[in-house]
Amino acid sequence: MNIFWFIPTYGDGRYLGTRVGARAATPDYFRQIATAADGLGYTGVLIPTGKGCEDPWITASSLIPITRRLKFLVAMRPDLMSPTLAARMAATFDRSSEGRLLLNVVTGGDPEELEGDGVFLDHDGRYERTDEFLSVWKQAIQQQEVTYTGKHIQVNKAKVLHPTVQKPYPPLYFGGSSEAALNTAAKHIDVYLTWGEPPRQVREKIAAVRRLAEEQGRSVRFGIRLHIIVRETREEAWRAADSLIAHLDDATIASAQQVFAKMDSVGQRRMSELHKGDRTRLEISPDLWAGVGLVRGGAGTALVGDPGTVAARMQEYAELGIETFVLSGYPHLEEAYRVAELLFPLLPLSGASRGTGQVIPAAGEAVALGNLRGGS
Repeated sequence: MNIFWFIPTYGDGRYLGTRVGARAATPDYFRQIATAADGLGYTGVLIPTGKGCEDPWITASSLIPITRRLKFLVAMRPDLMSPTLAARMAATFDRSSEGRLLLNVVTGGDPEELEGDGVFLDHDGRYERTDEFLSVWKQAIQQQEVTYTGKHIQVNKAKVLHPTVQKPYPPLYFGGSSEAALNTAAKHIDVYLTWGEPPRQVREKIAAVRRLAEEQGRSVRFGIRLHIIVRETREEAWRAADSLIAHLDDATIASAQQVFAKMDSVGQRRMSELHKGDRTRLEISPDLWAGVGLVRGGAGTALVGDPGTVAARMQEYAELGIETFVLSGYPHLEEAYRVAELLFPLLPLSGASRGTGQVIPAAGEAVALGNLRGGS
């Protein structure tokens, strides 16, 4: 397993949907989380994108010099970027980080937000542009000269002069549940990310992407985006889940669900349908809790339980074909430590994900030898 963590560039806190216990999104806080994730042995961090977030490219760039191994899953926005400019940015970042760039291809989901950025394409039109964008981007970043005329993108003799460290290019990650999204993933993407749906639905999605990729003569790897609430006992974990939404009222939930309903994202609709805004039906599958999705767009589910239970659920997803787990928890700094300390020793981690799962002599608070021997 590759285990990723999350940099909450839109803010953080101990509770959802309230200013109680809120924590500001500051560059210093991002650095704290990144250095913790790096030292604990997470493979990488996802940096989100959107109107409410700090810019992911600038944020990720600021974290390069203070980390050693951590990889950065950074949003590349086909609707908002030129493919050749994006290729130059990616090549520069990959060299600057010595090969630690991963790219999260984000086609969008909130039409109102996209219109604010000057994008007026409909859902399928955005995926058409993504297809054209990636066709040009993949050639350009490999330093091939590209002349291309499509419905949405046109370039003439485009070329990126400086090479990437990773070959043929930094891996492309992508999530989307519509037919157009699945076809795009099958044609272009290295790692398909699903949100944390119940295993049966994840199995169906993986099978669909695999079939479409095989038709393209390709293979795709798979990952999942989840929140996580792990505690030493099951009872503690479920109390923590309840506490996370303790300050939510019905009006706040209804307002958030109305916003999500305006989106044309099939993935967001699938997330919302898991709970339908009803806080009495949040355990949608054993140990899979949809409370986060009451007010948070995008990934809205969390695995909840003691370490053994959560590790077993993760292994269940792994047996379906999931290799990469992109996790997060509130607040993100403290939960980065908790997840690594409680879960890493129980997981079959990849070589990149190494940290507190290893037993380190003299870790923790020093204890006087006299006390250990029963002395004064």
